Amino acid sequence: MHGEYKVPGGKLVVVDFDVVDGVIRNPRVAGDFFLEPDEALDDLNRALEGLPAASDAKQIAAAVTKGLRPDAVMLGFSADAVAVAVRRGMTDATTWSNYEWELVHDPAVAPRLHLALDEVLATRVGEGRRKPTLRFWEWEESAVVIGSFQSVRNEVDPDGAERYGFEVVRRISGGGAMMMEKGSVVTYSLYVPAELVQGMSFADSYAFLDDWVLQGLRSIGVEATYQPLNDIASPAGKIGGAAQKRLGSGGVLHHVTMAYDLDNEKMLEVLRIGREKISDKGIASAAKRVDPLRSQTGLPRAEVIEALKQTFTGLYGAMPGSVTADELAEAEELVASKFSTREWLYRVP
Repeated sequence: MHGEYKVPGGKLVVVDFDVVDGVIRNPRVAGDFFLEPDEALDDLNRALEGLPAASDAKQIAAAVTKGLRPDAVMLGFSADAVAVAVRRGMTDATTWSNYEWELVHDPAVAPRLHLALDEVLATRVGEGRRKPTLRFWEWEESAVVIGSFQSVRNEVDPDGAERYGFEVVRRISGGGAMMMEKGSVVTYSLYVPAELVQGMSFADSYAFLDDWVLQGLRSIGVEATYQPLNDIASPAGKIGGAAQKRLGSGGVLHHVTMAYDLDNEKMLEVLRIGREKISDKGIASAAKRVDPLRSQTGLPRAEVIEALKQTFTGLYGAMPGSVTADELAEAEELVASKFSTREWLYRVP
């Protein structure tokens, strides 16, 4: 068995091992991490030896932690990272380099069509009918996009949304409401096979799938970090958030919206951001939570997107592509049957 896991913002962990009579045998931990003292590497291998192959990541991490000598120092990885590598070795997990990637940045479309395209493209990737894809969104009009399980009336002020021309739409992933003002956000979707995140918890997969964008943001001077569960942030404040949906086809949809510019007063009139939601943030106002990319970089939105595209292409060799005519037609049908219906929008009133 062979498992690999690149720690987001950290180092690569590799574990090779055998499974004999349902237990792990002959484990060999390797990687480009730092570990002191040298003898601690033997501790890692001994901790994995004899563990039941059915152990989950939490049990494996606990065994590794218990087996390490008290003065061991792990830099660039952790017991949890070793556990993820082992679990990925138990499955048919893949890595970024196993795929040919496509990068799509098509002209603007309506918000509902974006949401339908997310479902169509993620499904097709899962079915093997499309290459794994990164797609940047362009907005034909502004929208409030609410999470799959959110209440419309709890999240959106209808008067504010109408006054400022925000369409209200519901996506298929969970998470919170986002005010998407045309020209003021950077939104992208990743459509990947489930095998790419095999063996990872949902929390691990969020950071794993967005490690590249942190590198892209750092290339333009933003000290970007990932804040569990799904926030991209910097010392200046939150930049954006991620949401994810795993589909029955075997495809995974992972999409992110980052603030390029933000009208705080407008956001507070369009969204119902209650005190309960921000009570654990240690701040007095929701408007202070976000620091957009425009103020952090001084770059035009197009240049920010171009830097991110170059980062992804440099890392994974993505080739330019586009949504096909039949994918667009299928998405338009899905808009009519699902995303434009009251039944979908008010599935949680």
